[in-house]
Amino acid sequence: MTKTHMQPVPTHQKSARSITTPVTPGAVTQKGFQSRHRFGIRMGVILCLGFAHSMQGLTPAKITVSAGGLDRLQTVVSFAKPQGWIEPVVLKTPDGKDLPVQYDESGGASFIIPQLKRTESLSLRAARPQAASRHPTVEALVETGGVRLQENGQLVFRYQTEAGPLPRPDIKPIFKRGGYLHPIRTPDGQIITDDFPTNHVHHHGIWSAWTHTEFEGRKPDFWNMGDGKGKVDFSSLVSRWSGDVHAGFVSKHIYTDMTPDKPLEVLDETWHVQLYAILDKKHPAWIADISSTQLLRGQSTLKLPEYRYGGLGFRGNAHWNGKENFLVLTSNGETDREKAHATRANWCYMGGKFKDKQSGLAILCHPSNFRAPQPMRVHPTEPFFNYAPQQGGDMEITPGKPYISKYRLVVFDGLPNKQELDRLWNDYATPPTVTLE
Repeated sequence: MTKTHMQPVPTHQKSARSITTPVTPGAVTQKGFQSRHRFGIRMGVILCLGFAHSMQGLTPAKITVSAGGLDRLQTVVSFAKPQGWIEPVVLKTPDGKDLPVQYDESGGASFIIPQLKRTESLSLRAARPQAASRHPTVEALVETGGVRLQENGQLVFRYQTEAGPLPRPDIKPIFKRGGYLHPIRTPDGQIITDDFPTNHVHHHGIWSAWTHTEFEGRKPDFWNMGDGKGKVDFSSLVSRWSGDVHAGFVSKHIYTDMTPDKPLEVLDETWHVQLYAILDKKHPAWIADISSTQLLRGQSTLKLPEYRYGGLGFRGNAHWNGKENFLVLTSNGETDREKAHATRANWCYMGGKFKDKQSGLAILCHPSNFRAPQPMRVHPTEPFFNYAPQQGGDMEITPGKPYISKYRLVVFDGLPNKQELDRLWNDYATPPTVTLE
């Protein structure tokens, strides 16, 4: 377990021996002046030493953030942690505000910049925090059967670890599964995901699996679990952390080929999930990243022939079922679900109404992904979406070469705004640059 919640830095200060010289009240003798002068010099040295100690190791002490050609608002900024930054650090803005910095296990450092206009730069000064918050802003908490991600005590989403009990007696045990996100809630508390839907019991909030595959001459299906040809299981929770910038976890999944007489574990998948503390009162939204790294266990290639779905999937709230109850908007401006299907887009919004309240999420596709912007599976009548790179033709995962895919989730209430989602995708795809001095 890794927790990156900043802790107070102890203050060390040298003690000074008192210097006293008897003088007549109201009079200043030469000896008294010299004694007070020596005392002032000594105290000045002590204060300087104390300041030097408090800043010890903060090299570099200045950071410049450049917006580039984009307007920035509540933007995540990441960079390699300087070697001298061992203890907690804050970045002071020119107007005296503190921006907390959070370290991660990979040697990175992150903070959130409130606002910066295009072409502008902002100089920040590194300093020791005066005190840490009593509780991290965002937290990853282990609970029975899962990990709870929350901001200021409010549930954002839950990660299901081991397969839990089935919600209905008519569901066959073969459909048990862990390793997915559900429920996902909006800032207003609306649940936007579904789990074990009646017409597709193998759908689970946000999950990942491959459908049409070829492996060693067999055709395992890791998506349609009811066929018994393949499955995906939660394997382990590697780490989790909380903080004032982000909270998250790292977990592992195993893809098993069920078609041979002895089931064969084919693929290891690592999920890195991170929730950011950037709930903006003017533009309220939860923002989280999901990174998936898949690596074959043996020396055989997993072939993924051209097919319409498979990969990272999203299943929306059951109340959104039906052609008229589920709203889609892509970065291309497409709102027709049938026309949006099989197109390629930087992002896709999906949402609907529950008790006359609109809510939903956008999934942003990182430009480093294979075949980005990736083709999409948009279901014509059900609240189902899937980034499916294999729609673009045959692909494969080869031994020793990890297959990495990255997505950002933007969860919010109300109708989508294309301009705002474009801005958020630009933040994700082209973050601000950082210069250390």
